Amino acid sequence: MAIRRIGIITSGGDCGGLNAVIKGATLAGLRCGLHSYVIPNGYAGLYNLVEMSSLVLLTQDRIDSLNIGAAGSEAGHSRVSVQKIRDPQKYQRIKAGLEKFEIDALIISGGNDTGSVMVDLTEHGIPCIHAPKTMDLDLNPYSVGGDSAINRIVYFVSALKTTGRTHNRIMVTEVFGRYSGHTAFRGGVAADADCILIPEVPVDLDIVFGDIKRRFFKRVLESDIKAGTYTIVVAEGIKTASGEELVDESAGCDPFGHKRLAGAGRYVAQEITKRLKADPETKEFMKASGMYVEDLYEIPEVRDVRPSHLVRSGFTSAYDVNFGLEVGAAAVMLALRGVFGVTVIKVEGKEIFYQPTAEAIAQRFVDLDQVAFYENLGFCFGRNPAPLPCEPKLCESRGRVCRIY
Repeated sequence: MAIRRIGIITSGGDCGGLNAVIKGATLAGLRCGLHSYVIPNGYAGLYNLVEMSSLVLLTQDRIDSLNIGAAGSEAGHSRVSVQKIRDPQKYQRIKAGLEKFEIDALIISGGNDTGSVMVDLTEHGIPCIHAPKTMDLDLNPYSVGGDSAINRIVYFVSALKTTGRTHNRIMVTEVFGRYSGHTAFRGGVAADADCILIPEVPVDLDIVFGDIKRRFFKRVLESDIKAGTYTIVVAEGIKTASGEELVDESAGCDPFGHKRLAGAGRYVAQEITKRLKADPETKEFMKASGMYVEDLYEIPEVRDVRPSHLVRSGFTSAYDVNFGLEVGAAAVMLALRGVFGVTVIKVEGKEIFYQPTAEAIAQRFVDLDQVAFYENLGFCFGRNPAPLPCEPKLCESRGRVCRIY
């Protein structure tokens, strides 16, 4: 089929890099003589396209004003699952909207929920290509937004150490990620957090408390001014040691059927506070550090902080700008070759790597072998560390020797 006009959709949660995807797709389209249009407000806009009077044509002048370093999306978003729209004529309605504006194919950027809708649209005869986007990093390929979110987490967690040390507080920072802990893991490591709690590792808070006593107590007592802090990064989807999820049952589910997660950071802070109050060594620590005041200041303060949407807002990292431009442009090039129903993985020189979207959106979790690696560097993950062998196996890769633990 001849491609003359493309529609660009961004959907799901916002994050860094989406404007780069839009600009990359538009610039590639202009280079190839295509007209690129923004379909606003994600899948809600696609469903209501037939009722719109006009669409924004992304000309060179219009795209020049787009700030690819800003997070968020010029195209707008919505969390709408097309499959769950009650209208039995919904696919015919979407096709009618595309025909009205003579749009031949869709470039869609989003995560696993967005990708699942894209697979559904493709199966109903609507040509689509997926540019992977999710700050959670739980798709199989790298996804635009992940690096930006990690950098934001590092900024906030590092900044909180200053107030934590000033007041000798234990600081708990809760971040997004649902059931995959990639951003908490990588952000926590890069911020040099003491403890990182992720959904892949059921949390034993007795182990966390033991680490606090060993590390935080020692840190304060050995300081010449008796100052120190302890930093915990918590992914919102953590499970307790018994496997219990922390969900807000009163809030129902989101449009894709996911339970709304709530209170992981608050829960951890409360449980640590209980243990501090119950442990007689806490009183001795407070006295030895010169902080103890009966009835007024008997345990260290534990504060929980939720940067929430600040993690996905503001700016786009340089890596995500580059990646977004590449996958946006590559999606258009695949469309021109009649390749649909796929996700762009990466661009290397003259080669575009892609895979079926149904495979790309399969949820990917943090590798527990990597967790073990960092445990042996001293990071606490709320479990007893898994030992690494003293004599690692060796393998050769691209002419170099690499170690596999």
